[in-house]
Amino acid sequence: MFALLPELGPWLWVLLAVAAVFVGVSKTAVPGSNTIAIAIFAAILPARASTAALLLLLILGDVFALAIYRRHADWSTLLKLIPAVATGLILGAVFLAFSSDAWVRRGIGVILLLLMAVTVWQRYRPPADHVSARRSRIERAGYGSISGFTTMVANAGGAAMSMYLLAARFPVKAFLGTAAWFFAVINLTKVPISIGLGLITPETLVLDLVLAPGVVVGALIGWWIARRIKQSVFEWAVIIATVAGAIYLVI
Repeated sequence: MFALLPELGPWLWVLLAVAAVFVGVSKTAVPGSNTIAIAIFAAILPARASTAALLLLLILGDVFALAIYRRHADWSTLLKLIPAVATGLILGAVFLAFSSDAWVRRGIGVILLLLMAVTVWQRYRPPADHVSARRSRIERAGYGSISGFTTMVANAGGAAMSMYLLAARFPVKAFLGTAAWFFAVINLTKVPISIGLGLITPETLVLDLVLAPGVVVGALIGWWIARRIKQSVFEWAVIIATVAGAIYLVI
């Protein structure tokens, strides 16, 4: 079984283990921190293989997120996002089907750069006294489609969704509960697509089996953090984690 593992140096395995911990933390405390895991996986593994390996670890993290926050979701928000997210998923699957590792890596970098720009704009734009229904639909379509595309291509949909939920001023538990259900459904939907594209292989399963304990540890650490974190600190943690992961990958 272990013969299926990639040949990596000790420090690279340590980095992958750290990335697995960030996956767990992203699911139960700071959603944007999974961009750090994305950056590490994409830097060490072939880009397409890194996408598949991360997907299964994210699903493991989803189990913990749902166990803790399943009662705190805003279902109205989730249902309204479905059309835009589905469109993004389809576009992402087409992109993966016709893209090489090099193009996927470039795509991940560009996507995260765009999300950085959205993050800064969303945080510092003047607050509106009233948000029109049209503007609300445009924002939902934009964030939803970007989230669907980025989660299919790079498992980076958490960054876009985090910005959307921050803009909606969700409190911590409602934020994490809504995100938990959203990504649990999306990630499970991506599994048959990834298998069909040949991204999930026996090597992927063995690698994830080795890294799974890191996700469990990270999820428990995140749960401890989320019960103590202040709303303002939580929001800035999401933003900083998203930006840090993007900068790491692009550089």
